[in-house]
Amino acid sequence: MAGTRPEAVKMAPVAAAMFAGGRIRPVVVNSGQHPEMVDQALESFGFAADVRLKLNRVTGGQAELTSQLIEELDRLFTERAPAAALVQGDTTTTLAGALAAFWHQIPVVHLEAGLRSHDLTSPFPEEGNRKMVGQLASLHLAPTADATAHLAAESLQGNNVLTIGNTVVDAVLDVAARRAPYGDARLQEIENRVHAGQSRLVLVTAHRRESWGEPLDRVLRAVADIVEARPDVEIVLPAHPNPAVRQQVTDALGGVGRVTITDPLPYAQMARLLAQCTLVLSDSGGIQEEAPSFGVPALVLRDVTERMEAVNAGCAVLVGTDRERIIDLTVRLLDNPSAREAMTAEGNPFGDGLASVRTEQALAWLLGLQQQRPVEFAPYAGSATVRMSGEVDVA
Repeated sequence: MAGTRPEAVKMAPVAAAMFAGGRIRPVVVNSGQHPEMVDQALESFGFAADVRLKLNRVTGGQAELTSQLIEELDRLFTERAPAAALVQGDTTTTLAGALAAFWHQIPVVHLEAGLRSHDLTSPFPEEGNRKMVGQLASLHLAPTADATAHLAAESLQGNNVLTIGNTVVDAVLDVAARRAPYGDARLQEIENRVHAGQSRLVLVTAHRRESWGEPLDRVLRAVADIVEARPDVEIVLPAHPNPAVRQQVTDALGGVGRVTITDPLPYAQMARLLAQCTLVLSDSGGIQEEAPSFGVPALVLRDVTERMEAVNAGCAVLVGTDRERIIDLTVRLLDNPSAREAMTAEGNPFGDGLASVRTEQALAWLLGLQQQRPVEFAPYAGSATVRMSGEVDVA
């Protein structure tokens, strides 16, 4: 089940591994939470949803979304009972899918289990969602040893907890090799200037609900100050589809030179753009996981993160939404190539490109299709890197 673009991106390599293995038939469900973005992401990998749920959202609230998802998934599981239900991460779709499957006594497999910020208010409501799903899952597929330790601290341990790596690394290595063309001609022009040495690119994304309003205003003012301080820097900011957030971005940066505001980008185009960057400023969990594969340091626009592996490995720094801190650290890193290179010298702590294969094996083990549990993921320096040209190296 996938309801958002990150879910679809992280599920697609798993579906591919299932098809390649030939023993599990994946049924890809677009839950209808963000239906167009899910379809767009799946298309990047050559997939389309087998089932596309239709929701009737009016208020846009969490209660409305959750109740409609549960009702539609309950109907789907009644008509078409699967051997297992694979949910990913911590979205409303994840929680609703786990609840509906649990009520039907369908084993719940939680992909990317064990992430914790230890703060129920940030990210909200994701921290609460993933903790609740953890209580319902029959199989916990943790991306890293830290995530596995978080589960153990909640008495979730044993054979049904496996450390597999993060499938987003599999995804980004796949799409990086495809070099998808940009749908927005301005992005190709920016890439041309980057390759010619005329510009340095900084990608900015800010989409989390807790960032909306005044926190986002501080980030946007910092962006304007950064382009003023460094005349060779260009900013690309894919705006959130929420109309109020899009208007807030446009009001703050619409007339600022060297700032390009785009619609949400298809995943393959976003991955290509990320590979051209000198630096990324983001509150996105996915980008924290993807950027190290391109050797791009990340400044995380949050006060806490459930992906401390990136911070501990040095490839990400928590900066929050404080305007002066964002400006100071961004400019300092832009001016210090050695510091930027040192941040990502140890490779990607989140995966080696084989997490989707381990997921397929774990599902086969759960369903009695193989006897042995899969060999678990152990990170090592240089585990997954991508050249700026898009040529993939896996060491």
